[in-house]
Amino acid sequence: MANTFKNALSASVGATPVDVYTAGSGVTATVIGLTVANRESSTINVDVQVTDTSGAVTTYLVKAAPVPSGGSLVIVGGDQKVVLETTDKITVTSDTASSADVTVSILEQS
Repeated sequence: MANTFKNALSASVGATPVDVYTAGSGVTATVIGLTVANRESSTINVDVQVTDTSGAVTTYLVKAAPVPSGGSLVIVGGDQKVVLETTDKITVTSDTASSADVTVSILEQS
């Protein structure tokens, strides 16, 4: 089994949901870090969702979480991890156009 560390980056995420990371075919991925940074001069609110495609369910990691101007919010890090199977995904949405930069750090096993 091969282990590969990767980053998935999305700049200027806004009100349209963005699939920041999707686990590829034959991949089990462990999200070891997920940070959302605010690019705006005022507070934004972000949603981060995980979709389990095999179970056809989507859940929130955070919903309408405030991110202060010039600040960031660590959603996954430290002791917390999220495991994704093939085609599972992480989706981010902000309440403000082009306002959030997202960094996801992943360990892929294939």
